[in-house]
Amino acid sequence: MSANPQDPSGSPSATPEAAPIHPVREFWHYFSENKGAVAGFFVVLFLIVIALAADVVAPHLPSEQYRDHLLQPPAWQEGGSWSFVLGTDAVGRDLLSRLIYGSRESLFVGVIVVSISLTLGVSLGLIAGFFPGFIGTIILRLMDMILAFPSLLMALVLVAILGPSLTNAMIAIAIVLQPHFVRLTRAAVMSELSKDYVTASRVNGAGIFRLMYITVLPNCMAPLIVQATLSFSTAILDAAALGFLGMGAQPPTPEWGTMLSEARDFILRAWWVVTFPGLAILISVLAFNLMGDGLRDALDPKLKRS
Repeated sequence: MSANPQDPSGSPSATPEAAPIHPVREFWHYFSENKGAVAGFFVVLFLIVIALAADVVAPHLPSEQYRDHLLQPPAWQEGGSWSFVLGTDAVGRDLLSRLIYGSRESLFVGVIVVSISLTLGVSLGLIAGFFPGFIGTIILRLMDMILAFPSLLMALVLVAILGPSLTNAMIAIAIVLQPHFVRLTRAAVMSELSKDYVTASRVNGAGIFRLMYITVLPNCMAPLIVQATLSFSTAILDAAALGFLGMGAQPPTPEWGTMLSEARDFILRAWWVVTFPGLAILISVLAFNLMGDGLRDALDPKLKRS
């Protein structure tokens, strides 16, 4: 029988353990398995770069009018010009420049709406989870009342009360999206409260706010990040819908929904004034949804393969 291998000191050698995988590498490994999510990520990254560099990238100012080039077709079509690659609208504004500046408006709407919804929704969800009695019931019933209305109809009612503007549209969309964060946070909190680390924090004398925001909340962030990404696309879509109905951003703001609203009378005469803003909305919403699916796969431990 062979003897166990020993090191020079005479003690049996230990089997070397594999080095732990860095969390970022592990996240990218699972995220990159979803090819659609990777494509969505790069599209979102492209939109962010375009929005930040709009002043440099756009060939013209978004509200600059060229009266000699009304409804000029795209450059590759007869009558088009490479000075206006995607053509012009009914008052001679460069469509490409307005789309580029419109990406800034749409991303701004998404950031503000998700920030408001996430902040208020998480706070209310934590309160509902830690105080499941009377207070939690009141919060959940209020959220159920908001969810009982179709989201776009609810946003329209709120904008009609507050007045049509981009700011009021963002407030309305944030209120409509908030119940999703409240219910998701409460469900995550209820599942965490029975775990040992929360009990240990209570025994050590942690206050209620420390338990909420320092102890429990970090362990509930994975589903909230996914929901925030999906809500980003919903915010862009709802803002475009309100703009199309004349209740969101007002002309001459280069917002994609407002551009569609202005182009309704020219659908048959000038296909490009409707097609390109519609494609911009479609691609951006699809990119955020695909990226949200990838984040779900990468952050949810139940979906990870050993």
